[in-house]
Amino acid sequence: MRRDIFQAIADPTRRAIITLIALQAMTPNAIADNFNTTRQSVSKHLRILTECEIVKQEQQGREIYYSLEIDKMKEIDKWLNQFRKIWETRFNQLDDILSTIKEQEK
Repeated sequence: MRRDIFQAIADPTRRAIITLIALQAMTPNAIADNFNTTRQSVSKHLRILTECEIVKQEQQGREIYYSLEIDKMKEIDKWLNQFRKIWETRFNQLDDILSTIKEQEK
């Protein structure tokens, strides 16, 4: 089943995993050590993130390391950017209104 990238990042645990592996590649056990949950639960989250191509796996000897797939994060950022522009415009409009009100009060 192909999962949606936004469904994957909707979960707070998966967002926390993304934050952890953004700094360095980690094994599932190292990731699980940062959570008050089972290794199996972390593996489920990693599987979802891998299916969405947000994280990638790399075999190093007997260990599998998970790291962040930057291009997918850029895809999320690109989508969010359209809203940043809208928010920025609205905040600028609000700033103008507040400045006008402040001037009228003087």
